[in-house]
Amino acid sequence: MAMPRALVSVTDKSGLEKLLPLATLGWEFISTGGTAKALRAVGIEVTPIEQVTGFPEMLDGRVKTLHPNIFGGILAARAIPAHLAALVEHHIDLIDLVVVNLYDFKNKPDIEEIDIGGPSLIRAASKNGISTIPVIDPTDYEWVVASLTVTGAISEDQRERLVIKVFAATSDYDRMITKWMRQKKASGQRFLTPQVKHG
Repeated sequence: MAMPRALVSVTDKSGLEKLLPLATLGWEFISTGGTAKALRAVGIEVTPIEQVTGFPEMLDGRVKTLHPNIFGGILAARAIPAHLAALVEHHIDLIDLVVVNLYDFKNKPDIEEIDIGGPSLIRAASKNGISTIPVIDPTDYEWVVASLTVTGAISEDQRERLVIKVFAATSDYDRMITKWMRQKKASGQRFLTPQVKHG
């Protein structure tokens, strides 16, 4: 039986050492760029995201996690045999824990600071929250890890609380972006980034 897997990709890299007990138990950690480096710094071995997707990060980092090998592993319902059979057919492994927080748009308001992969990952994990655990807040690392370490699971009530936290955060994030765009537009400023032609 495969060991559980965690996907970690965070802007706020505080508290990552609290995930170490899972690595000690044999969990596999998948990660991207700077987060992978931060995890290694606290003693957690990491499988690079491109090793899972078969593709390198591209388009200046705009595309790195958006791949069926990632979203299939997150969204597969464990209780539906056809979902599990599809994963086997396409050589996709389950992802049990998604630890993601979003680009810091609040302090760096710019079109390029709008997170695409992050909201998609945590929304996917939340939609399938009965199977995949979404964690967006470093203050939740300790109790989630403690529960997984002791019992191998967290309760349905706890999962629902984490899911609500995700949708509250993505809703606030979209409102913040919308407000910024409207303010730009109202003041006669453009907010779309001009495309730079190469070659």
